[in-house]
Amino acid sequence: MALLKKFVRSELGRMMSNNIRFNVIGNRAELPADINAEISAAIAKTETNTGMLLTLALSYGGRQEIAGAARKIACDVAAGNIKPEEIDENTFNNYLYTAAMPEPDFLIRTSGEMRISNFLLWQLAYTELYFSDVNWPDFDKKELYKAFRHYQSRERRFGKTSDQLQTGMPTA
Repeated sequence: MALLKKFVRSELGRMMSNNIRFNVIGNRAELPADINAEISAAIAKTETNTGMLLTLALSYGGRQEIAGAARKIACDVAAGNIKPEEIDENTFNNYLYTAAMPEPDFLIRTSGEMRISNFLLWQLAYTELYFSDVNWPDFDKKELYKAFRHYQSRERRFGKTSDQLQTGMPTA
């Protein structure tokens, strides 16, 4: 936690000068009060920045996020704020930690691991995945460019077949 506090403090100036908005997803209630205060201050300071969004996942789990969204929806249904028939993918998405964020286009997993490890389970539905045997500390610019080249060679179909993309046919 001391490292996190140090990072937020030391990088705040760089985030401001590079127009980066800072965000955190996860259950912040489980974090120490001083860490939460530091995070809140950085989020508030960068909230009007528009260049890039840097999101840090802290005390985060994909299953935890989905269960939390379901609980919030159940509470809103019980309170009469929404009707069960109004719940669709878009509604559900609005209850997630990442509601205001675009879904990831590309996920790089390092260290030879071939799993997503409970990370962004809902949001990764149409994300292109890249697995590298290189450990994180050694994942340098050369490896990043290799991953990008691999990504560029992919056909993004978003649940459609290649034929559906070419003919404009809807998904089944």
